[in-house]
Amino acid sequence: MTGFGRAEKSVGEKTFQIDIKSLNNKQFELQLRLPALLKPFEFDIRKILASHLKRGSVDCNISLKDTGNSKPVTINTDLAKAYYKPLAELSTSLGLDTSRILNTLVKLPEVITPSSETLSDTEWNDFTSVLEEAIHAINEHRQNEGQMIEKDLLTRITNIENLQTEVLKQEPLRKQKIKENITKLLEEHVGKEHYDENRLEQELIYYIEKIDITEEQVRLKNHCSYFKSLLEEQEECKGKKLSFVLQEIGREINTTGAKAYHADMQKTVVMMKDELEKAKEQVLNSL
Repeated sequence: MTGFGRAEKSVGEKTFQIDIKSLNNKQFELQLRLPALLKPFEFDIRKILASHLKRGSVDCNISLKDTGNSKPVTINTDLAKAYYKPLAELSTSLGLDTSRILNTLVKLPEVITPSSETLSDTEWNDFTSVLEEAIHAINEHRQNEGQMIEKDLLTRITNIENLQTEVLKQEPLRKQKIKENITKLLEEHVGKEHYDENRLEQELIYYIEKIDITEEQVRLKNHCSYFKSLLEEQEECKGKKLSFVLQEIGREINTTGAKAYHADMQKTVVMMKDELEKAKEQVLNSL
């Protein structure tokens, strides 16, 4: 969702410069600054930006660089007075000449504006082409960033899959180790001659079934495969889907860790969680 786009073009006697900046956000939030000339079109401009940018904290600044010559103007006296007081105080504190403040005031935004001037239909159509050019620039920037994010996400999921292979290798040793530990405890505290080996075997089978991680590993493998297939899809906005799948991947990893009771497997699960958190951070950057 992060990106920057700029476009500048003359529309009739007016020259517009449009700067659009986007940062990560779960929703679409827009800060729009535009000259008085475009106030009647604010709703349409917001609609165009929302339809093309989808998500993110978007800051759009539209400035009018040239309004042509011999146009009637109005002076916003209230705004000029609001500017004057802090400028006069600053000039006094710096020991500067306050008689030149007026020259500065008339150059400040919106102090002097064209009077009752608006865009014609032709000019509005030309302006929208400038806006779309800026949107295209920021979307190109986003797309380039997205390609890097996609590559990193694929690496993280592949790392999780490789770690899952280690978990599956550790599984037979884990079960054997658990069986040996329980048997050793019984022999130390009860004595080998005081327990029924057949009954012990039945209880061990029941216990090991409860901590079996086969289902978790099957679901984890399916979730990772689904995540990679989503990355390959050409869908325009899939960040939320990817986030949901990562939640399911995290659920299976956490359950595996809770059932592990094996030091090496716990270490492997911690590494899987580390890769998962890095993937979650990257997904926050995607649409």
